[in-house]
Amino acid sequence: MTVQIPLSDRALAQDRDGGGGTHEIAPDLAYLRTVLVNVVFIGRPGQPGWVLVDTGIIGSAGAIRDAANARFGSDNPPAAIIQTHGHFDHVGGLESLSREWDVLVYAHPLEAPYLTGKASYPTPDTKADGGVMPKLAPMFPRTPVDISERLRLLSEDGSLPHLPGWRWGHVPGHTPG
Repeated sequence: MTVQIPLSDRALAQDRDGGGGTHEIAPDLAYLRTVLVNVVFIGRPGQPGWVLVDTGIIGSAGAIRDAANARFGSDNPPAAIIQTHGHFDHVGGLESLSREWDVLVYAHPLEAPYLTGKASYPTPDTKADGGVMPKLAPMFPRTPVDISERLRLLSEDGSLPHLPGWRWGHVPGHTPG
C-alpha cells in the first residue's frame, strides 16, 4: 500500500511572487499552481534556455503560456519540456505547447509508451492511502498522448538536457517511469 510521508513546516519552501501567477522559490526556480498539479519553470527570468516541467491538465496551456511570457518574455520559448510522467493531469498542454514552441520533450524510457500513443496506463490502485484521490482515480482518463516526433528519452547517466548541474532520479511507483 502507498503511504504519504508527512513533512514538517520546516520542509516547506518559502516562495515569493515570481510574476505571471508563478511562485518563486529560488531565483531560477518557480512553479505555477494548476488544477491538480503544479508545473515548474527552471531558469532565470528574462533569460533564454529555461525548461518547463510538466504541462498540467487539459485547458492549462494558456495559463502556462501566460506565466512563461511574464517570467521569460513572449519571444523566449523553453529549451525543452521535461515530463515527469504521462498521467492526464501532467500532459494536458503537452501536445499544443510542444508544437507551438517547437520544442523537444524529455521523459524516462518507461514512460515512452504513454507518450507515444502506444499504451494506456493500467487501472489505478484504489486501495492506496492518501485520501479521496485514489478512490476517484478510476474515473480519471488513462489514454495516452502521442508526441512521438518530439519525444526524447532521458539519458541513463542522470543528466538533464539544458540543465547543467541538475540530475534526475528514477522513483517508480506512481507510474513505471
